Amino acid sequence: MICALLLFGTTKNYMDRQVLGILKMTLQHDLGWNEIDYSNLVFAFQAAYALALVAVGRAVDRLGTRKAYAVIMVFWSLASMAHAVAHSLTEFILARTALGLGEGGVFPASIKAVAEWFPRRERALATGLFNAGTSLGAIVTPLIVPWITIHLGWRAAFLIAGGLGFVWLIFWLALYRRPEEHPRCSQAELDYIRQDPPEEPGHIAWLSIVTHRQAWAFILGKFLTDPIWWFYLFWVPDFLQRDHGLNLMQIPLPLVVIYLISDAGSVSGGWISSHLIKAGATVNVARKTALAICAVCVLPMILVYRVESLWTAVLLIGLATAAHQGFSANLFTLTSDMFPKRAVGSVVGIGGMAGAIGGMLIAKIVGYLLQWTGSYRVPFFIAGTSYLVAVAVIHLLAPRLDPVRIGNEAPA
Repeated sequence: MICALLLFGTTKNYMDRQVLGILKMTLQHDLGWNEIDYSNLVFAFQAAYALALVAVGRAVDRLGTRKAYAVIMVFWSLASMAHAVAHSLTEFILARTALGLGEGGVFPASIKAVAEWFPRRERALATGLFNAGTSLGAIVTPLIVPWITIHLGWRAAFLIAGGLGFVWLIFWLALYRRPEEHPRCSQAELDYIRQDPPEEPGHIAWLSIVTHRQAWAFILGKFLTDPIWWFYLFWVPDFLQRDHGLNLMQIPLPLVVIYLISDAGSVSGGWISSHLIKAGATVNVARKTALAICAVCVLPMILVYRVESLWTAVLLIGLATAAHQGFSANLFTLTSDMFPKRAVGSVVGIGGMAGAIGGMLIAKIVGYLLQWTGSYRVPFFIAGTSYLVAVAVIHLLAPRLDPVRIGNEAPA
């Protein structure tokens, strides 16, 4: 039940942010944007998202998962709906900025919920399950947005996608509580959840977090790999339309195939490390083995710009997105492997901010490259190699994934 709530929350999150990517060429035609204008929209979202992640990560730790996620959902749903009344690039930038500020809370809140509800050895699989919502959202959006746009107009697409958040909110408020407060959580289940060594209560200062190399392993891992997912989300629809001649109504099937494949990667990536741990491997070996496998699977992206067959390109992009999701599930889980539960939201927030800053950079790089060269060659090379670099950085900074000791806290 907890994974389902988090899954659909993440699905809604990615629907709202992907509507713009699906409608890129439509909005460029109707509103006269060029590639740099579009990159500025992506940049505005990423900048707001980066700022929000730090503050929201701290708010999740202070307010609690249930209350914080509810407030976040209301804010970003309204921001998504605000795109429907925008007419100029400036108004779109304002709406996109508000969306970024609101959406910054989904992963800190979700990872916090996983840390509250799952013992350490099951967290990677739980994270993989809810993280599949990123792909599910990317599947649902191209299925409904083109149809809505053709029949009701692109403004209706923003209104409908944003309004779904209030449906989710009803279920969240009715069903989510901390395990200790949940009426349906038995004592046996609570004991199972609490099987890891107990942690001291209280909040941990950011300065105490960023002085640890383990924190930088996560932060730099996010900085190097998050921008690639943003690239898939905001530019793959354009690549398929530009390089393979698809129109708005032809785009859904290839995108659905890509993100169906990526859903399998999200769950299997989390399963790999959890399975290795159950088979007797250390957490360090299990997590890094899964990360390395995923990094190797992304390498074929380097050649996608040269592929002439639409479906060969779709399958290679699908493999890369699946590998990203598996990588992401394990990367997120490193925070709860190395940090106490009370710091998880803040660590994820700081790392997410780094990833969003990377997303800001990739937005400008891709925008200018397309404006100047019209080619996806360099963006695909960056996408194909970033994960191997990230694995090397993570291993260098956290060679054993040692749990962090802060203050008087005993190692987990």
